[in-house]
Amino acid sequence: MDDRYSRQTLFPSIGKEGQKKIRSKHVLMIGAGALGSGNGELLTRAGVGKLTIVDRDYVEASNLQRQQLYTEQDVVDKLPKAAAAASRLKEINSEVNIEAVITDATPEKLEELVKGVDLIIDATDNFETRMAINDISQKHQIPWIYGACVGSFGMSLTIIPGKTPCLNCILKKIPIQGMTCDTGGIIAPTVQMVVAHQSAEAMKILVEDWEAVRTSFVSFDVWRNQYTSMKVVKAKDENCLSCGQNPTYPYLDHENIMKSTVLCGRDTVQIRPPKQQKLQFTVLSQQLKALGYEVKGNPYLLSVEMNEQRLVIFNDGRALIHGTNDLTQAKTIYQRLLG
Repeated sequence: MDDRYSRQTLFPSIGKEGQKKIRSKHVLMIGAGALGSGNGELLTRAGVGKLTIVDRDYVEASNLQRQQLYTEQDVVDKLPKAAAAASRLKEINSEVNIEAVITDATPEKLEELVKGVDLIIDATDNFETRMAINDISQKHQIPWIYGACVGSFGMSLTIIPGKTPCLNCILKKIPIQGMTCDTGGIIAPTVQMVVAHQSAEAMKILVEDWEAVRTSFVSFDVWRNQYTSMKVVKAKDENCLSCGQNPTYPYLDHENIMKSTVLCGRDTVQIRPPKQQKLQFTVLSQQLKALGYEVKGNPYLLSVEMNEQRLVIFNDGRALIHGTNDLTQAKTIYQRLLG
């Protein structure tokens, strides 16, 4: 397969020298769902040297509509996404060193995983993990590419430590949608568009074409034919605690991490977000009912009946997940429904 990368090296901005650089680089991808599947496949086909895939979840039937690496057999076998993705990607390109890490991307774990990494791809589904990625990126001076999508709406931003605003800077200026795929749905073309933006930026960084790297925040709605590119250079905050003059990396601090506790003798996990919220019960109740859940409530809480669990949500964002004592499962349920 001597001509495997021939069409890619014919592209002047990559060429043979660029291909050598791609082959020497290590990419850390956090998440192996929709965005992870797409980015993982494109980077593997492009011939990246090493790809480390981190994910805590397993393959479910609802994933198959948009998560392109998985099969019905993966669902039957309940394979962890990281393992199933690695197996498939090795079949696509045996030259790439692919490592599957089946775990939660906690700040402590990220500290271990970033050693020798050249680029981080955000393919996760929650802002707690994204903000930890942002801080670990700034702390170790590693570029990362943010991406998110829900419904027909997607967005992406490339973050270069020391040059661009970080996500902590941006969130003070640009409102980010709070819906998740489990509450707002998702169509596959939205995923593919975000993947296209992320993987293109990844290749620019891997070949070290820094002048070509996009410095704007991109958002779009593929259903309503809307596309926006917003310059964010002025959002850079010298007092930012993640990337400013005196960074403290707050999202690597245990005090700012979602707390989860097994309640003794109750087969229940309590989840407490890092900061208190004021949930809009009317909107949230409508979203959950539209998904087929039985929802009851009062001014103080919502009770959501699920297949094997019951989720009780308080208006400050705290929740009790009844029917499990698995912290990872409880955290996954919480982030799927509340973001």
